[in-house]
Amino acid sequence: MSAAGAPSLLELPLNPALSRNAFFVKEHVGIFKAANNFDILDPESAAILMECREENLGFFTKFLRFTDYKRMTPFDIQVRTPDGRPVLRITRGVSIFLSRVTVTDEQGRMVGGFKQKFFSIGGAFEVLDAMGQIICRLQGKWTGWEFKFLRPGGQEVACVTKKWAGMAKEFFTSADNYMLTIAPEVAPEDGTRNLILAAVLCIDMVLKE
Repeated sequence: MSAAGAPSLLELPLNPALSRNAFFVKEHVGIFKAANNFDILDPESAAILMECREENLGFFTKFLRFTDYKRMTPFDIQVRTPDGRPVLRITRGVSIFLSRVTVTDEQGRMVGGFKQKFFSIGGAFEVLDAMGQIICRLQGKWTGWEFKFLRPGGQEVACVTKKWAGMAKEFFTSADNYMLTIAPEVAPEDGTRNLILAAVLCIDMVLKE
């Protein structure tokens, strides 16, 4: 609870679409693709849980997406359920050196954001709440495509990898697809899930382009 007795944004009711512990993130790919579009699926059934779309690209942003300046371009990603209900919005302005990303919930309330770490090995974000306090850190490995979300004390709360063990069979995803697994200790109603999912959608756009 906040000092005034009102719940913080991380304690407000969470969209039910974010209550699972495993998500398969599939990027839409194409030779002439400027927008960052993803589908988020149930890895067991392959049912689409959420659709992530970048719908309002300006002309110059589209042009720069096909140049070496792609990583500096702004983005505005809308996350919705398949029936069109809003879940999250992830935005960034022009990025010259280090990215600062803002995340809002389905009602347009700011729930937090990310601040890219300078000179990090493997790439890293600080995941911040709406007051700018560090909730956890997204840390990559320089030896491969793997990221972990770590609390300030070192507890792992989620990980992102290119492989998934499920349905009694392990498979490796393609270069544009990956798995998000959230630890059971993160309660289904924990608003940190908003920021974990949003951070995963930003990895390629901020760290790996």
